[in-house]
Amino acid sequence: MTTDALDAALAGLPQPLRDKMDRCRELLNANRRVVVAFSGGVDSALLLALATGTLGTDHVLAAVGVSPSLPDSERRAAADLAATLGVRVEQVATGEFDDPAFTANPPDRCFHCKTELLTRLKALAEREGFDAVVTGANADDAGDFRPGLAAGKQLGAAAPLMDAGLTKADIRAAAKALGLSVWDKPAAACLASRVPYGQPITPERLARIAQAEAVLADLGFAACRVRDHGRVARIEVPPDVIDRAVALRDRLVKPIKDLGFAYVTIDLEGFRSGSMNEVL
Repeated sequence: MTTDALDAALAGLPQPLRDKMDRCRELLNANRRVVVAFSGGVDSALLLALATGTLGTDHVLAAVGVSPSLPDSERRAAADLAATLGVRVEQVATGEFDDPAFTANPPDRCFHCKTELLTRLKALAEREGFDAVVTGANADDAGDFRPGLAAGKQLGAAAPLMDAGLTKADIRAAAKALGLSVWDKPAAACLASRVPYGQPITPERLARIAQAEAVLADLGFAACRVRDHGRVARIEVPPDVIDRAVALRDRLVKPIKDLGFAYVTIDLEGFRSGSMNEVL
């Protein structure tokens, strides 16, 4: 995205939101060259667009983590989206599965995962002459249970969206104004977030979660989670489509059981991010 295109898109935003966007660009301008921790979600997509329109595509690198925690479909979509913005993409393999502090799945699991990712991105930035690593954390994240934020602070990663006060609603509105295709993309936390704390994380377990969620996606459920409780698959879909999920149970139960689950259930509370944190 060019500076002129970015300026034109931002000009139509309400002034309070435009002020936050201007502040975010000021924070980005504090660095000459940045590595954007890029997942392909709306937060990091907006950050990447702002960085390219502010610093120029030659001064921005999109780094996509490659791990069993991220479905291949999400990784490919992230790389394709970054390419549409004219940004060089680096796919960075991470090794969190070599860390027992991650695979044991304690409540601070995200701290260990983010530490691994950001350590590798920091090394990439230093190796290629970039000044900073920036993440897509937003202002709403500060009020949630987010151990990964502590890892970012510890490793010196910047969070310009958060520091500019941009909420998720702000980010979606701005991304829509900028014409980003993911402006209304549902949140997609890493697959490890589907496993109850204290139950081990394995690549095989995450693979079956991804396959189970693909069953739901193929039936038209854009926002969904399959929580892996060992022998039980607990499905979360938005409350207003629970009746539809029940009606389609004959097309859900067998393919999900075929993945190794003994029981398939639908959570009557519906989809909600971070539902595994309810036990903490």
